[in-house]
Amino acid sequence: MDDRQPEQGKPEAGPLTKALDGLAMACLVIAGVGLAVITLVQAWQVFGRYVLNDSPGWTEPVSVFFMALTVMMAGAVGVRQGTHFAFPNARDAMPPALRKAIMALIHVLTILVAASLAFWGFSLAANGWDIMMAGAPLPAGLRFIPVAVGATIMVLFASEQLVSTLRGKGR
Repeated sequence: MDDRQPEQGKPEAGPLTKALDGLAMACLVIAGVGLAVITLVQAWQVFGRYVLNDSPGWTEPVSVFFMALTVMMAGAVGVRQGTHFAFPNARDAMPPALRKAIMALIHVLTILVAASLAFWGFSLAANGWDIMMAGAPLPAGLRFIPVAVGATIMVLFASEQLVSTLRGKGR
């Protein structure tokens, strides 16, 4: 936990910012756990194939699910921190008014793309929920849930960044 006091002249973070900080930390933890699960599942796949001579069929769909989960959670944090597809040298070289306009445009485009991903992710999940995955007794639509949830979180984070930029507090 960070015990530092706010910098002189800087207001303390509000409840929404603190909630989004917590959500970003949860996303990082989920991404880390996802990486660990992928490693363990793939290790079991190798062990099963080469030691037991019996390759488990469930490892591929489970790994794909956790890969999507890891990528989307980490990507959402990248959106929040402004490091996802960032070009800081170009951004910092721009005049302030142009920088503000470009950053606002980037946040709006991020919101639109992420909202589209969320919509189609939820739609594909719903459409595939009654179909079972090949190799695992799980609904096929489950593999689209990380995309839908991660993209929804990206919309939240990009919206926060847009408001911050428009208020003149953004990067």
